Amino acid sequence: MELSREFAWRGRTVAWERVGTGPAVVLCHGTPWSSWLWSRFAEALGREHAVYVWDMPGYGKSSKDPDHPVDLGVQGELFADLLQHWGLDAPHVIAHDYGGAVSLRAALLHGAAYSSLALVDVVALRPWGSEFFRLVAANAEVFAALPPAVHRGALEAYIGTASHRGLRPDDLAELTGPWLTDEGQQAFYRQIAQADERFTADLEDHLHDLRIPVHIIWGDQDTWIPPDRAHRLAGAIPGATVEVIGGAGHLIHLDAPVELATALTRWLTRNT
Repeated sequence: MELSREFAWRGRTVAWERVGTGPAVVLCHGTPWSSWLWSRFAEALGREHAVYVWDMPGYGKSSKDPDHPVDLGVQGELFADLLQHWGLDAPHVIAHDYGGAVSLRAALLHGAAYSSLALVDVVALRPWGSEFFRLVAANAEVFAALPPAVHRGALEAYIGTASHRGLRPDDLAELTGPWLTDEGQQAFYRQIAQADERFTADLEDHLHDLRIPVHIIWGDQDTWIPPDRAHRLAGAIPGATVEVIGGAGHLIHLDAPVELATALTRWLTRNT
């Protein structure tokens, strides 16, 4: 899916696209991903919905200016403003990984309104971040200076661990591609360096304020964010429901696409 539209925000350029017509659905990606991970789902859901996809600044096709912070605080503010730019009063939001914290911050701290929220293997509760993630965060400048071939090897190995079933070569190429240019390599380590658990700590005392239908979907083999977080998160959000999908890791989109699509379609049908 080509992101042919742009939103200018505080010097940044946000690439986005809309497909289909009907009730609005917004898909939020995480790190180190982009909207590409949602593209097949957007096309499928677009048969009955107006589906919006976007790349966060610092990711995918959006701008990667080294002077622009890309932390979760910034992304949450941006998302709230992006919804206003689109003229969406209360869309259905589906978020993965970092997108969970971004969508939660937009709703709980910046006044964004949703009709429903589906959280898929999300960053939302402390602690989060793999050992590699923490190592990079403490040594970002060193990693940013790696020779391109070494960077590629580390990147491919890291991203590969997000899948339980193993990635096809073409999928691995799509996931790593945005980070393999010189600009992309710098952006990859920069976004990890700016990761901070304080941005989810801000949320934890507000989760009980959510008054919309919330469904939590998790892969039972997620080693990046273990599935016990799904039940902890559900316990913090009034009325939230949980669905665990077998045989899927953190990249549930690729490990169990049919099961995820079915779960999301069932959720949207129930709430539209």
